[in-house]
Amino acid sequence: MDMKIKVPQALKARLMLWMDVSYHDMEEMDKLQSIPELESALRSVLGVDLPEPKRGVLLELYVQTVLFCREHSFKKEQTSALLSIIKSIHEANIETPLLNFEQCLKYCKELLLCHSVRRPPFSINIFSSAEANCILEYIHNNYMRHYKLYKYIFTPQVKLDLSLTYSGMTEHEPAAMDVSSVPDAENVVEKEAEAGPNRDGSSDAQETSTTEHEEATLGSTSELKTLIEREVREQMMHVSEQLDQRMKEMSLQPHLDPSQHTNKAKK
Repeated sequence: MDMKIKVPQALKARLMLWMDVSYHDMEEMDKLQSIPELESALRSVLGVDLPEPKRGVLLELYVQTVLFCREHSFKKEQTSALLSIIKSIHEANIETPLLNFEQCLKYCKELLLCHSVRRPPFSINIFSSAEANCILEYIHNNYMRHYKLYKYIFTPQVKLDLSLTYSGMTEHEPAAMDVSSVPDAENVVEKEAEAGPNRDGSSDAQETSTTEHEEATLGSTSELKTLIEREVREQMMHVSEQLDQRMKEMSLQPHLDPSQHTNKAKK
């Protein structure tokens, strides 16, 4: 199945207050305390309809964002805007399987500026300067540091189909032989007997030498082509295996729950 790969592009930031999570939704979520209840509410509000494990990973991202907002006593409008910012950054990341880290980081900073500077109708100041810096640090530690892992999970893998062509070479195929035009063996023998052997045999020796040289040249070229293709294929498989192994190691690393870290610090 052919798929057109989208090239990374610069994204324009915009206001996201009450874009995905309304005031009523925030009132309902503020009443929820357990993680399963928050996951169910966020799945409905943000329209997370994905198969596992994508659904679990995305819901964990949103739940941790809500817990971060509660930890810092954010207001309803602040939590709503931050959820939309996280959602928008994630969508920008997974819109292409190609690397777009710089575009996503710049987009993140511009989104925070849109919600930290009062300049109607282009931006509003629902976050203070200190809160914006705190949010930027949170996004960097909890999303941008795992940027490639999210891309690996949510975007299709791109396989490189490499084919080599060699200029100046033509494939030599045996020409089709017309049986009707081939003389009988008896006639050939008779004609050769009538013609007699060559005086010095130089013509036959020259033809034999030329044929052997052509066969040797074609054989060495074919072996070189096969060797190059095998080496390139092995190198590509080796690099691909290393990347897959690295992604698996990153996915198996335990994630630290910010709430647990806070509780330990308080003790």
